[in-house]
Amino acid sequence: MKLLCLTALILLCGCGPDRPAPQNAKEIGAIRAPYTGKRFFNPHIQDQEKTVFAFLLTKYFGDVPFADQASQTDRIVVAPRLADLHQPTPSPRVTWLGHASFLISYQNTNLLTDPIFSERASPVSFAGPRRLAPLPYTVEQLPPIQHVLISHNHYDHLDKYSILSLGTAPIYHVPLGLKDWFTEIGLPDAKVLEYDWWQQQHISGIDFIATPTQHWSARGLFDRRKTLWAGWRVNWQAFSLWFAGDTGYNPIDFVETANKLGSVDLALIPIGAYAPREFMRLYHVTPTEALQIHQDIQASLSIGMHWSTFQLSAEDLDEPARLLEQARRSCPDTAPFITLAIGESRVIER
Repeated sequence: MKLLCLTALILLCGCGPDRPAPQNAKEIGAIRAPYTGKRFFNPHIQDQEKTVFAFLLTKYFGDVPFADQASQTDRIVVAPRLADLHQPTPSPRVTWLGHASFLISYQNTNLLTDPIFSERASPVSFAGPRRLAPLPYTVEQLPPIQHVLISHNHYDHLDKYSILSLGTAPIYHVPLGLKDWFTEIGLPDAKVLEYDWWQQQHISGIDFIATPTQHWSARGLFDRRKTLWAGWRVNWQAFSLWFAGDTGYNPIDFVETANKLGSVDLALIPIGAYAPREFMRLYHVTPTEALQIHQDIQASLSIGMHWSTFQLSAEDLDEPARLLEQARRSCPDTAPFITLAIGESRVIER
């Protein structure tokens, strides 16, 4: 019933803008995100037009049982103590805040990915997927944030409360079409940079590059795929990061990213929200597909995300981590692909 209520509320949300032209961005190569003139689309699949109503039918009348993740929260692994995130380190440090939210700290720069600090992944506070995992840090406990990466506009990746809490201090890097959303909630125009696929910005010695992924966008009934989705490659002089955001698998995009940009020191790759496969397969990877992305992107180390924080799909809460470990054991020569506890920090010794 709560999900049905959320569905109705989401359908009342506004439409997205038409495609704007990104400003002050340098393009790598000639490829641009495919666009019909009204909507973006994925070049390597036939996009589905399934609605939230189809998801409700699948959940309540389909053949795949949905796990009760709310009763499995004892399986969530939480870091035993809070790290001092304000303490600088000579090497890159990554901290998992839950779901697709990471804090990456390196060379006096603090960067957040898809921050969500709300209790629900929802446009309202009283309905929608509730946080299963504890929030390890409040916004006030974080160090000063200089950059925020946004992969797409779904509510579990773009959260209004979190953006307003972070305020005007960071620079927000967003895919095409999302700048208007930020300026409408009060962010200065100069603080929001839009990117097409393969476009980049160089800011204070750091390169930010939007890369292709296989997903979709919508915050309401009438704005499906009106804004773009993207992964992000971030290059410091001596360290590189790739943040996948949310994606399905194809054998082209991630190989092409590695061919264009080279191998990467750290990749952040989703491993959850993949069941039932008939509904999720085009836009959410399984742990086995995540491992393939890890290999395609040529990562020296990958960390799994997008699991054990909000229930968005049918699998058991801890199944993504278990299946990832099984997949890793079947490929013993592959570079490490790990998971972190909620709130855990890892210093990347390269």
